[in-house]
Amino acid sequence: MSEKIRVVIVDDHTLFREGLAELLEHYGTIHVCGITGDPNLVRQLLKEHQPDVVLLDLHLPPTDGITLMQQLREEGLFFTTLILTVSDEEEDLASALRAGAQGYLLKNMEPSEVVDAITRADKGETVVAPQMTAKLVTLLDSKKGKATSLINQLTAREREILAYLAKGDSNKAIAKELGISHDTVKLHVRNILSKLNLTSRVEAAVFAVEQRLTPPRHS
Repeated sequence: MSEKIRVVIVDDHTLFREGLAELLEHYGTIHVCGITGDPNLVRQLLKEHQPDVVLLDLHLPPTDGITLMQQLREEGLFFTTLILTVSDEEEDLASALRAGAQGYLLKNMEPSEVVDAITRADKGETVVAPQMTAKLVTLLDSKKGKATSLINQLTAREREILAYLAKGDSNKAIAKELGISHDTVKLHVRNILSKLNLTSRVEAAVFAVEQRLTPPRHS
């Protein structure tokens, strides 16, 4: 028999978190090892129980779930976290995923859907409530569209050099490969960073990798 998924629930509504804990335990594949509504107790619970998944309310007075998650990560406490909320706002979904949440669930979901989401998140999948799928697609399309728009601002030479940055090549290596001067490469890199609104060649390299840019083959 496989081990149960260990879950901590963080929600400021007592009836909700205790009711949810009971429902999740009923399915037999999940063990709720801790529940709290106090943000100040979360660290203690996480360190003590080392859960596989954390269900975290978006609104958690006197703070909020996203801020709390960011604080925990800054302190070195990294856990698979699913935001569980009543908010179906696209902005909240974007903020949660940008902050590192593994998923975004709504409190009106069926218990079986929550169990399925926890199971999938524990396997490393990103999960969102079915009602939020269309908004997630919109977010992804928007991000893709923005990236395409930024790339289109680059000249052919700048796109070529950006692709070499993705390989981790130095300015000197790029200059040799393209048969141009070191200073010219430096100028191109500076222009690339400016046009893409980035601050370092590392960020530029990550951007290039995400966009799957590859250097052309030179004969």
